Amino acid sequence: MASLEVVAHVFLLGVGATVVMDLWMFLMKAFGVPTLNFAFVGRWAGHVCQGKFAHASIGQAMPVRGEVVLGWVAHYATGVAFAVLLACIQGVAWLQEPTFLPAVALGVATVAVPLFVIQPAMGAGFASSKTPTPAKNCMRSLINHAVFGVGLYLSAVVIALASK
Repeated sequence: MASLEVVAHVFLLGVGATVVMDLWMFLMKAFGVPTLNFAFVGRWAGHVCQGKFAHASIGQAMPVRGEVVLGWVAHYATGVAFAVLLACIQGVAWLQEPTFLPAVALGVATVAVPLFVIQPAMGAGFASSKTPTPAKNCMRSLINHAVFGVGLYLSAVVIALASK
C-alpha cells in the first residue's frame, strides 16, 4: 500500500468507526438512554484551547462560540486518532486483512480516555464518580467504546473489500 493510500484508509477507518458509534448512541437516545452532549465536549475543547483544562462542572462553564460543531469535530478527530493508534499497533497488513479481536480490544481500551481524562476534566470525577450513577455511566462508556471497536472492524472490512 502506498503511504497516501494508508493515510486515506486510516482516516476512513476512524470516521467509519465513529459513525458506527454515533448510530449506536442515536439508537440508545431513541430508547431514552442519556448520551453524550457534544456541546459540552466542544465547550471543554474550546476552553482547553484557551489554556483551561479542568472544570468543576462543564455545564456551568462559560459557553464557547461554535461549541456544538467543535464538539463533533473533536469527537471525529478522536476517532481518527484511535484508528491511527490501531494501525500503528497492528500494521498495514491488518488494514488489508482485518481481524475482529484487535479492533474490539482497542475500542474497549480507549474507554480509559473518557473515564480517566475527559470526565475528570469536565467535572464528573474519575470514572463518573461525581455523578449520581457512576457504575451505570461507566458501563455505558464501556459499551459505547466496545461498539466503536466493532465499528473499527466493520469499517476495516468494508474498506479492505473496496480496495481490492
